[in-house]
Amino acid sequence: MSMSTTPKGSPADTATGAADTAPASGPAPLPAIPAPAGADPEVPRYAPQWLQLREPADAAARAHDLLDPLRIRLANRPGRARDLVVHDLGCGTGSMGRWLAPRLDGAQHWVLHDRDPYLLHFATVGAPRAAADGSRVTVTTQRGDIGRLTPDALAGASLVTASALLDVLTPDEIDTLAEACVGAGCPALLTLTVAGRVKLTPADPMDAEIGEAFNTHQRRGELLGPDATNAACEAFGRLGATVRVNPSAWRLGAQESELAAEWLRGWVGAAVEQRPELAERADTYLQRRLAACAAGELRVVVHHSDLLALPRPAGGAS
Repeated sequence: MSMSTTPKGSPADTATGAADTAPASGPAPLPAIPAPAGADPEVPRYAPQWLQLREPADAAARAHDLLDPLRIRLANRPGRARDLVVHDLGCGTGSMGRWLAPRLDGAQHWVLHDRDPYLLHFATVGAPRAAADGSRVTVTTQRGDIGRLTPDALAGASLVTASALLDVLTPDEIDTLAEACVGAGCPALLTLTVAGRVKLTPADPMDAEIGEAFNTHQRRGELLGPDATNAACEAFGRLGATVRVNPSAWRLGAQESELAAEWLRGWVGAAVEQRPELAERADTYLQRRLAACAAGELRVVVHHSDLLALPRPAGGAS
């Protein structure tokens, strides 16, 4: 999950089609699941409460125009008589499966990948049970590092998915992902990658300064941040895949004020982490923005991109 839209820890500690989106009230509350025995305290953890809060906005933002070419490809895949096998990378609490599985026909088996066993528990409990045509949907989980993904790991896969993931990868990791998908002849639907552009209405003189600092923070170390979509397009394209990119912006208004407030805290917090000299002015800015948000006066557009990569099917079929 991307730092731009995913605070870690609890939401208070913060520093990717209208007709079928989740209701405004959001998904049902997450169950209280204890951390599994032996959970690694060093694994970065994204707060399940935050992932739940953003799920309706993610569902509304994802590019539905990419679903038709994906459905056509899946309907004509080799071995299409068998169940769809979907590998969901960095699955978090499983929101991609809850969104996509009911939009695809046919029996499906989802393999949920994440480094955090705690989130894998939530994803399993909240997994969808039926496809669009009522066929069964089953899930298994796999803990691991997607930077080590190989074509062999995707043997038999029908589709790879991810949400808010590409921007927290390095160039080498994106190359590894593209090579694994293309090597397995497996399409990839990679959604909600940050684009590095936000628009707040009404505007504020500090918007651009905070945004620039945040984008620099996104690119810390070797992370690609807002450059990730272009890097993924190039990586898949070099390997002969057909790539389509569509916008998938969050559009947050008064009904999404809770999400907008948490996003603001994370956005400003990351900017200050990158440029500590902003701290005093940024705090004043944040309080001003939060007050406008609480009053229902703030509108926020957070731009993302969705990418569909269609490699040649394994075996050379067209």
